[in-house]
Amino acid sequence: MFTLAESASGAIVMTAFGNQLGRAVPLAVRAEIGYKKLAMGPVTATAELGRPVADVIAELDAGERPEFPVHVLITREDGAVTGEMSIVWTLRPNAAPQ
Repeated sequence: MFTLAESASGAIVMTAFGNQLGRAVPLAVRAEIGYKKLAMGPVTATAELGRPVADVIAELDAGERPEFPVHVLITREDGAVTGEMSIVWTLRPNAAPQ
């Protein structure tokens, strides 16, 4: 479940910030997972950004290293939540060419 949730968070980060890869590298900073119920059978992970994309990019434009949370719900086919994960990501600006 951890790997599924981390993959879902990476997918939403790449969707939101993939166009910034020329100037910044997305990195996971820390993660926390809570296991709620048994995950028997197929499960689905749904990720959601915890901050507006425009706010994160504005911080990057200002020369900062923005951090932003991604929240992930893992659910069974019957809709029961089997786990929740919170992952904090950052966009590390690339070094200026020398």
